[in-house]
Amino acid sequence: MTVFKGSGVAVVTPFKDGKVDFDSYGPLIDWLVEEGSDAIISCGTTGEVSTLTQAEQMETIRFAVERVAGRVPLVAGAGNNETAVAVNNSELARKAGADALLVVTPYYNKASRRGLIEHFTAVAGATDLPVILYSVASRTGVNISPDICAELAEIPNIVGIKEASGSISQVAEIARLTRGKGFDLWSGNDDMVVPLMSLGGVGVISTVANILPKETHDMCAAWLAGDPVKARDLQLWMKPLIDAVFMEVNPIPIKAALHLMGRIAYEYRLPLCPMEDGNLEKLKALMQAYRLI
Repeated sequence: MTVFKGSGVAVVTPFKDGKVDFDSYGPLIDWLVEEGSDAIISCGTTGEVSTLTQAEQMETIRFAVERVAGRVPLVAGAGNNETAVAVNNSELARKAGADALLVVTPYYNKASRRGLIEHFTAVAGATDLPVILYSVASRTGVNISPDICAELAEIPNIVGIKEASGSISQVAEIARLTRGKGFDLWSGNDDMVVPLMSLGGVGVISTVANILPKETHDMCAAWLAGDPVKARDLQLWMKPLIDAVFMEVNPIPIKAALHLMGRIAYEYRLPLCPMEDGNLEKLKALMQAYRLI
């Protein structure tokens, strides 16, 4: 099954005075949905989930489910470097009302091929929710190779992958090996959405969509509607801003951008911290050029 087609926003988690700022989170979710986003992803990488306690993570997911109120699918980040915790997170997210799960590779452990397969098989076997794999070796040190995708695609509720390797060659091989298996591809790189969709991908799980929700939706929708020129033009128009929101480690710049837009407080949890002054000025100037502030 396809959880969603188009633009899924990996929404930030706002903080205020050291706590999750639900007063900002709710209106942000509303705006993202109203601007055309096709799904909301709560507590992913951009959601700063690695700094949340499990109780905070589940409270945040539960709040997002209630705020979305069925308008679009709600995908919950449930991964962990310990399989038992990922299984537990998945069950708690299901109870909170999530429509699907995003499960990242175990980080730091650097699992072997067999370990990765057993990890994802255990998580998928413990839930009836659709499971989206998340491959981002630049953060976790572990890549989900195309042959692993092909094997995991045989599990009925493993329905696809957020592919953030940055390698279009790897994306192409995953697409080739999983073709016809009901295994969807979402771009995990905002600057590679159209190239990935040209290989059969169904959309993106996006960071930049936090500040360009309509444009990210329109880019994906144009491709799906058979207008590759419009999709390409939007991808290229967005490229400078995409580069800017990754000039420091995600989600530092995207949260700064949302703060500049007046949508959230300028707050992180260590070891994440505010942007370097020079980079913040560059981001501000570019956002002014894009007429976002």
